[in-house]
Amino acid sequence: MQFPSKLIADAVASFTKLPGIGEKTALRLVLHLLKQPTESVSNFSTAIERMRSEIKFCSQCHNVSDESICNICTDTRRDQTKICVVENIRDVIALENTGVYNGLYHVLGGIISPVDGIGPDQLNIATLINRLENKECKEIIMALNPTMEGDTTIFYITKLTKDKNIIITSISRGIAFGGELEYTDDLTLARSFSGRLPFENYLSN
Repeated sequence: MQFPSKLIADAVASFTKLPGIGEKTALRLVLHLLKQPTESVSNFSTAIERMRSEIKFCSQCHNVSDESICNICTDTRRDQTKICVVENIRDVIALENTGVYNGLYHVLGGIISPVDGIGPDQLNIATLINRLENKECKEIIMALNPTMEGDTTIFYITKLTKDKNIIITSISRGIAFGGELEYTDDLTLARSFSGRLPFENYLSN
């Protein structure tokens, strides 16, 4: 695609680096910004720059945060006896939108996938095990995507926690095998979460 301005071309090229944004969509976004007041565009770019440079990751659960510990971990109204283990930050957002869960989270930052070269040491599993030392947690809810890699990760964590007298549950399989939590509608996700079962039940099936 030919552009009448190198500045436009550079802006379009920057937008196409975003996931799901093709050249035509990028051009539409650039032309939209071109019509906006300079101050609005400046505020937009400043917000993106600040987000990238100032965002923190919670030292306890690894969720995104404005502070060293996120507002979920510091909320004393939440159930401290439950930790919901998820693959990524998008899953935290998806579950929070259902409104069915009021405990804590732990973001693994991925799942075990030997094919992709991702092993347990590359995930936030060690910090999860450390969190269990305070004896306050009574249940770990595995809210990982229902895939072979997700089940492998659950099985690995279950082995590490077998001597800690903690209940391990997993969301029910109302979510299709191979599906992803972030793309599941709120009602299905809420039902799957509310209908969670001990992980041993899945192993015996």
